[in-house]
Amino acid sequence: MPRHFANLFKGDNYMRVYNFSAGPSTLPLNVLQEAQKEFLDFAGTGMSVTEISHRDKAFDAVVKEAESLVRELLNVPDDYAVIFVQGGASTQFAAIPLNLMHHGKADYIVTGNFAKKAWQEGQIYGEAVKIGDSSDKTYTYIPDVDTLPYSEDADYVHITSNNTIFGTRYIKFPECKAPLVADMSSEIFSREVDVKKFGVIYAGAQKNLAPAGVTIVIARRDLIQDPLKICPTMLKWKVQDENGSLYNTPPCFSIYMADLVLRDLKAKGGVKAMNEADVYKSDLLYDFIDNSSLFKNNVVKEFRSIMNVPFVTPSAELDAKFIAEAKKAGLVSLKGHRLVGGMRASIYNAMPVEGVKALIEFMKKFELENK
Repeated sequence: MPRHFANLFKGDNYMRVYNFSAGPSTLPLNVLQEAQKEFLDFAGTGMSVTEISHRDKAFDAVVKEAESLVRELLNVPDDYAVIFVQGGASTQFAAIPLNLMHHGKADYIVTGNFAKKAWQEGQIYGEAVKIGDSSDKTYTYIPDVDTLPYSEDADYVHITSNNTIFGTRYIKFPECKAPLVADMSSEIFSREVDVKKFGVIYAGAQKNLAPAGVTIVIARRDLIQDPLKICPTMLKWKVQDENGSLYNTPPCFSIYMADLVLRDLKAKGGVKAMNEADVYKSDLLYDFIDNSSLFKNNVVKEFRSIMNVPFVTPSAELDAKFIAEAKKAGLVSLKGHRLVGGMRASIYNAMPVEGVKALIEFMKKFELENK
């Protein structure tokens, strides 16, 4: 990469850009430095965490601490399992019906690409009923959860709480008879939630927590005691819970990194403090976009995500120019998802406010030069 970037973190032996990727995404610099410091000798073992056995007491302590921090930071009740499983959240699209669809029926609210994929996967295992859908307006809003036709005999209701691609989020969660299952991959630990109102919360870690490879599942234990007979052992949440997430070799490094990020989150004041910072960052960016004559965000304001901010210029050519010039200025991974185009700034917990301010200053400059 060229060394003339305008926006760089500078250290003794490194130069870093502001990374707005939707995932894998930026991680706290101090966490990366901590991992670097003990990469060759983890916990005095003389081995890297990438080399140590998952049966070693040192790694067992990592898993236990990570689980404890999840419980503390989200106030998870004791009757809920907290497990770390392999793969991304998309693997759980199958695990959910395989663990929960005991009567062969579930409701899905489709508010974006990943919500749609979860619904499509659910159809393989039973009657997956699409009770809400915002595709009529390109997923730029969330359906009114109070007026949806929930099924009386549904085993669960599935939502995707934050829409990574299209930039929406639920302001109010459904209150329904069936257990509520939420994919929170791109917003977990960014706002306080009442876990007791959910049957299951799951989140791929690569957006707001850790490197790719691990997913957190928080599940009410009474719901996971009787998975379907066709459920593979590796997807049985009960088995993973009974074995402390160590039924087989887990994604050790990803769990280790998650533990470091969770420690850091606690030290910074927890989820409430992080939410305040995230709202402040997103307000800065949305305020600029709303007052810009060049940039536009198409999401209904009420449902705007504080994590993923899509925006466009009047033309695809100008979008491409913006992305290229932003990269040269040290503002990278701003290209929007292929389904949407334009730009997208993912401003997760680890994105410093300085990064958002640098993006806004570049947008101001670009607007002046491209009127």
